[in-house]
Amino acid sequence: MAVDVETSNEIDAPRAQVAAFASNPDNAPLWYINIKSVAWETPPPASVGSRIAFVAQFLGRRIACTYEVRELVTDEVFVMSTAEGPFPMQTTYTWQETAGGGTRMTLRNTGEPSGFGQLTAPVMSAAMRRANRKDLQNLKRLLEADAT
Repeated sequence: MAVDVETSNEIDAPRAQVAAFASNPDNAPLWYINIKSVAWETPPPASVGSRIAFVAQFLGRRIACTYEVRELVTDEVFVMSTAEGPFPMQTTYTWQETAGGGTRMTLRNTGEPSGFGQLTAPVMSAAMRRANRKDLQNLKRLLEADAT
């Protein structure tokens, strides 16, 4: 069973600011509730081909995997993916300006779990959706606090 979770939120901050902050992997532990650490395997900043190792805690388990940046269009889209572990996944960020000058950020995770992950895909999807909502709320709080 494939997992496809998409969440979005409006942030009262300019698109360039939101995109620059969110697409910098060093900032991930600041707004992702489950990400505990980040280590660059290639020199920063992020560009297509960059490799970044993340350590996360999800559903009570420690997950360590390396993502590779697949696509990066400044202020528009950031895509990275991993083939490691029981849950190969692609993460996509997109940013669109809102009528009021803010930003709608969309966070999408897609993947094909294998092994035990196939059995837990519905639970994982629901947990991922809840975590993503919290993550985008954290990002919104951080960036809107910076604007004041």
